[in-house]
Amino acid sequence: MVAATAGALSWYASTLPPLDLAAASDRSTVVLDREGKLLRPFVTGDGRWKLPVGATDVDPRYLAMLKAYEDKRFDDHLGVDPQGIIRAAGQMLGNGRIVSGGSTLTMQVARLLEPRQERSLSAKLRQAVRALELERRFGKTEILDLYLTLAPFGGNLEGVRAASFAYFGKEPKRLSTAEAALLVALPQSPETRRPDRFPEAALKARERVLARVEAAGLVTPGEVAAARDEPIPTARKPFPALAPHTAEQVVAGYPEQKRHSLSLDARWQASLEQLARERAIGQGPQLSIAILVADNETGEIRASVGGVDYFDAGRAGSLDLTQALRSPGSALKPFIYALAFDNGLAHPETMLEDRPTRYGLYVPENFDLGFQGMVSARKALQLSLNLPAVELLSALGPQRFLSRLKDAGAAIAMPKEGGAPGLAIGLGGLGITLSDLTRLYVGLARGGEVVPLKVTATTDPGTVPLRLVEPVAAFYVADTLLGAPPPLNAAPGRIAYKTGTSYGYRDAWAVGFDRRHTIGVWVGRADNGAVPGLVGRAVAAPILFDAFARIGHDPRPFLQPPGVIAATSATLPPPLRHLRQDVPKTVAALATPGLKLAFPPEGARIDLAASSPEGGRPQLGLKVAGGVAPFTWLVDGAPITGPVRRRETEWQPPGKGFVRISVVDAAGASESVSVRLQ
Repeated sequence: MVAATAGALSWYASTLPPLDLAAASDRSTVVLDREGKLLRPFVTGDGRWKLPVGATDVDPRYLAMLKAYEDKRFDDHLGVDPQGIIRAAGQMLGNGRIVSGGSTLTMQVARLLEPRQERSLSAKLRQAVRALELERRFGKTEILDLYLTLAPFGGNLEGVRAASFAYFGKEPKRLSTAEAALLVALPQSPETRRPDRFPEAALKARERVLARVEAAGLVTPGEVAAARDEPIPTARKPFPALAPHTAEQVVAGYPEQKRHSLSLDARWQASLEQLARERAIGQGPQLSIAILVADNETGEIRASVGGVDYFDAGRAGSLDLTQALRSPGSALKPFIYALAFDNGLAHPETMLEDRPTRYGLYVPENFDLGFQGMVSARKALQLSLNLPAVELLSALGPQRFLSRLKDAGAAIAMPKEGGAPGLAIGLGGLGITLSDLTRLYVGLARGGEVVPLKVTATTDPGTVPLRLVEPVAAFYVADTLLGAPPPLNAAPGRIAYKTGTSYGYRDAWAVGFDRRHTIGVWVGRADNGAVPGLVGRAVAAPILFDAFARIGHDPRPFLQPPGVIAATSATLPPPLRHLRQDVPKTVAALATPGLKLAFPPEGARIDLAASSPEGGRPQLGLKVAGGVAPFTWLVDGAPITGPVRRRETEWQPPGKGFVRISVVDAAGASESVSVRLQ
């Protein structure tokens, strides 16, 4: 009889088609951080959550409870448990119906690989034959891995890892006794025991598992009592969605790949995303923030916040703003100084002129509309003075400056194609992304060598650093920026950093670096709208310092390369005491700059909600440049102030619509702009 039975089973097995393992290989695409932590999973093509998982990824207590409840002789049988079959047959004869199927975990894997709706003896025979085949082909651990991946847990959840995230919001590596018991119970009847729909049925099923594992001696009575007090989860939790922009870009670039390991740090990513949300909420409903953290040594991106909230349409959260072309304002000034130092035009202690100056038709002004007179290059960069930077750029040459940035790998967008770049590029008259700007600052931290920023954790031996400036010039700039005055309540001398504010208060920037990391911060609206009061030093710099506080600051000083000249302005070699006089200039001093309405700009659309103090009426800041004080402000021809000597004032708009704002100075000069308040 044994021989005949074995022969019959062998013949039956030969009539079956080859076992199809496609169901086991079809898994969710996952994006992982540098340590293998889950950043973001994606559903399968048919909309299921099916995360890859193995026995080593699961709490050992859960595995012990699973075997005790489902298949206590799993480690010993060959796929079919004769004792279990005899028990199931006896229960069927005694009750006149199938009470338990006597299925082993291996047989359940066979059923999941080849789903059958009916519960019949023929279906059970097929599962038994397939189970024997699985045991011949795979080891016990591999079969257990298949079960952990394929087991259903209700709805579109397949596999214990997906269920653990959906019901408990965590990896299944460390489960409580109650959580493990619930996950053991669900696959037996996943739709009728779903805790998010049928919590009472889930509670009863969990109780049965707890009773059995207590009887088996796997848990103590005290642990069971504590597990019974744990509530059943009544709603599904969201899956991890860290770095959504980066994850989508990587998956779109390699659609056939199921596992993507990135250079990001999940802990930093979560902390900086939270930082961006907190700061944006306090700045207005349409404001967004982008943050990029790069490793100076490797160029690996350790955190990338593309926006405040991926699902917030009001902030255009789905756009990756680290890749948006924006005007950098003064954030490019350090590279003007670096190239000037590198070309022997100046030294940090070289004296520069900060006074009204005309370059043809171009008349630059400082942000505060004042002048410092003679200042050192170090102080001019630390205070972000415009006139000295333009003077250096004029001596250096705008085209030469632009070419060096492009040669270092930065993609620069000019306002007008085909025209020669002018001096305005030094103050933000071009477009650059946060990614490329951060990359250039990484070059300064690396001693003038620029490397590509990459999000993958692999190294490319063929990547050759691009030389922007020599190490001495890079050190001069780093040492200078280290002394830049920090924002309020921040300690000085901790990081080298620079801010920037674009024309019309559309973009606020802050980029800083220490020995190990460089962080870039951009703040603004995704639609490029103006935001009154959006200034890099006041808005972006505090976020930069807070970001460094969250990832940790490297207090080591910058390495000083050979060739650094340590001197005062008076002790410098004579050619370096002042900007070289043999450089041709087209400069003429102006007695009084012409009147100009600095803010708001002509044609601006101003969001009144963004300029409203909490609980108060909206206030619009007005700013004038040049001219002769005092100034009189008018709106639609009606004065709103008397003559005032301050160049800035505030006006409370009565409502939305188009208005014409005018200013008149003491000499009778006037200028007007038309703007839309919305």
